[in-house]
Amino acid sequence: MLKIESDKKTIRLVGSLNKETIPVVYYLKKEKNLTLDLSKLTDMDYEGALFLIELSKNNTLTNFPSRLKEMYDFVYLTVKDLNIPSPPGILVQIREYFIKIFDAIKENTVNFLLFFGEFIYFSIFLITHPWKFRFKETAAVMVKAGAGALPIVGLTSFLVGVVMAYQGAVQLSKFGANIFIVDMLDISMFREIAPLISAIVVAGRSASSFSAEIGVMKLTEEIDAMKTLGFEPFWFLIIPRVVAMIIAMPLIVFFADMIGVFGGMLISFIDLNIGFDMFLERTKDVLELKQVFIGLGKAPFFGTVIALIGTYRGLQVRNSTQDIGKYTTKSVVNAIFWVIALDSLFSIILAKLGI
Repeated sequence: MLKIESDKKTIRLVGSLNKETIPVVYYLKKEKNLTLDLSKLTDMDYEGALFLIELSKNNTLTNFPSRLKEMYDFVYLTVKDLNIPSPPGILVQIREYFIKIFDAIKENTVNFLLFFGEFIYFSIFLITHPWKFRFKETAAVMVKAGAGALPIVGLTSFLVGVVMAYQGAVQLSKFGANIFIVDMLDISMFREIAPLISAIVVAGRSASSFSAEIGVMKLTEEIDAMKTLGFEPFWFLIIPRVVAMIIAMPLIVFFADMIGVFGGMLISFIDLNIGFDMFLERTKDVLELKQVFIGLGKAPFFGTVIALIGTYRGLQVRNSTQDIGKYTTKSVVNAIFWVIALDSLFSIILAKLGI
């Protein structure tokens, strides 16, 4: 039983303060600068002591009975070192969030630079020791990641060519400039669209494949077993994939060029009445070899980026099956981002050079 006697700013608690009677005085938590007279407090349990500790933050406790004061002091000593922090403000949360992002970027940058350093070392080793190169493994990766990607790359390029030609036909037909659809299709497809579309499709297909394959090998400790047996995983797993993508990407891009232009040629014939022979004649007049070589020249760099990111993310898998999905997703996102960033860099450089 607990009663409250009040006198202006003084509140006197009379009776027993425990978990059952705390609701009677719970409203006092909202008050400040009160004086609480505890001289008539007869009993108190652990929850009551905690409640008084909470009240003492904004109010004054007086006339504490000596036998209850001992319990109060004991409970106070047990909770004062818990150091339960109050929730941080929004600015502190934002600061901590950006610090975590910065630390993650720094850690990933350092790890990738170490990985890239190993790649440079083994690339030099490959040049000086070409007879040790894994031709069979490289050919297998070329078939799987290169030839295997042709159907989806071809379909994507064909549809992109169709869309470009159709949208261009709608606008050019308004000005009677139908023939210029050939100029737009040839230059954009060979120089920019086909290499970029091919790289994005291959990044989604092959980077994820590389990450998943190497990730499973990490998870099943096959890579550790290779090291134990004296085999260098980088030489057996990374170099063949990178070299295969460097060789395969220009071939994939050239295939995408042909299919994309064919899609545009088909729509030009249907919508603009431009025959195949007229389209090809115009192509010979407007398409310079440098446009073709610019697009093909980007392909090895795209292939290198895709293979390096895919294998790097695979090596980051640790001891959880969840890591495979996590780093496979990261490899696809990172590969697509860096392909687009690299293409933007090429565009800026070529524009500055006037090519």
